[in-house]
Amino acid sequence: MSDQEYDSPEAREERYLKRQKKKKEIVDARIASATEERGVLLLLRGNGKGKSSSAFGMLARALGHGQRCAVVQFIKGRGSTGEYKFFSELPQVDFHVMGHGFSWETQDLDKDREAARQAWQLTLPMLQNPDYNLIVLDELSYMIKYGHLDAAEVAEALANRHRMVNVVVTGRVMADELLAVADTVSTIKDDGHAFRKGVKSQPGIDW
Repeated sequence: MSDQEYDSPEAREERYLKRQKKKKEIVDARIASATEERGVLLLLRGNGKGKSSSAFGMLARALGHGQRCAVVQFIKGRGSTGEYKFFSELPQVDFHVMGHGFSWETQDLDKDREAARQAWQLTLPMLQNPDYNLIVLDELSYMIKYGHLDAAEVAEALANRHRMVNVVVTGRVMADELLAVADTVSTIKDDGHAFRKGVKSQPGIDW
């Protein structure tokens, strides 16, 4: 048994306060060193569930601060998703559902490629518009993976967007070109999914 286990409550509290004071000094120093003000590019990748959910959580946060936002969905083709029903009704959000659904549902390469190009052409002027605080490009990474959009072209446009515009890109796999220009990259791991247990997808959880 260690000596600390015999310490008085006062001694334990003193050690706790010392640790917290040291931690605060470290955090304060990091905050003080972060002086640059600009928009960031966030990539949400991985095979786990929750990438789009995280992006729309940030969208809700931005709206809570009164910011103007935009959403471009590159795959989802139905307007019955919960996020569309909720966010598209808000005047601060420009919401665009550009896809025709998943590729295994459409089974039309030309149609999918044209939808991707139209969505990207819609996105380009948004990236240069300082009125937008946050732009969510949902499932954009798949357009690169499938060869519908050029990775270098997309990365260049994202890197050269207006300085104050924040962008969130979702998708399982991110091209190296996007990773090279990103500020924050989060990977969501799949440790299990109800669908593989035979549980039917349901509104509010899956769409």
